[in-house]
Amino acid sequence: MTNMTDALHIPDTQSERDDRHLAIQRVGVKDVRYPLSIEVAGAVQQTAALWALDVALPAEKKGTHMSRFVAWLDALALSGEPLDAASLRAKHAAMLDKLGADEGRIEAAFSFFIRKRAPVSGLQSLLDYQGRWISETRAGITRVHAEVAVPVKSLCPCSKEISDYGAHNQRSLVTLRVELLQPVPWHELVRFAEDSASSEIWPMLKRPDEKWITERAYENPKFVEDLVRDVALRLNSDARIGRYRVDVENFESIHNHSAYARIERA
Repeated sequence: MTNMTDALHIPDTQSERDDRHLAIQRVGVKDVRYPLSIEVAGAVQQTAALWALDVALPAEKKGTHMSRFVAWLDALALSGEPLDAASLRAKHAAMLDKLGADEGRIEAAFSFFIRKRAPVSGLQSLLDYQGRWISETRAGITRVHAEVAVPVKSLCPCSKEISDYGAHNQRSLVTLRVELLQPVPWHELVRFAEDSASSEIWPMLKRPDEKWITERAYENPKFVEDLVRDVALRLNSDARIGRYRVDVENFESIHNHSAYARIERA
């Protein structure tokens, strides 16, 4: 049977040779919104991710086949398989093969939810978190990273120390980007941040819960420096985690600016 492309004599321009002798480190598609399945606390969640997919292009090759990125995404969506670190690594290799590339990168940003129980009343509600998968292959090595942004509560030690009563406190955002040497579930990544804060937060609370959180934070004051160090210490003690970056931003309640700290392990 005659191939339709052959019958129409459509040239494959992307596969032509380029004589400018300039390699391209990253070429692909970005801001592609497509479905994604992930597993959180033992249950599969359906979400939508904002994807960026690219490959390295050799100097002698004119272009890459952009539609193949979307075809890869569509196959992933049709499979219904929840994406984890191991399957991402395998599917990344399949994407590179599909594009005829040796190097490339996959990034997917998405929301997920954890059902939380209030500390006193036991009231249950869903809290949303921002997650990200990152897989990159360079020089024959593939590294898979997971990133999560976790909202928490922090209370200022200085304010508590100098005040006759009370202390200023604020919501903080802890963002962890960790290289996964072994699988780490999303809810465990969240706990690295929540267990290090003055207090974690909940979407829905009763008055006894509010009292508990207020007193918990007051008894557990943390500067932004304390918070980022305590998260890093927890990561250092976990053999499943390789390189990491921890960012903490305190949305200050007595200033019109944020306090910020970062620790990296390269």
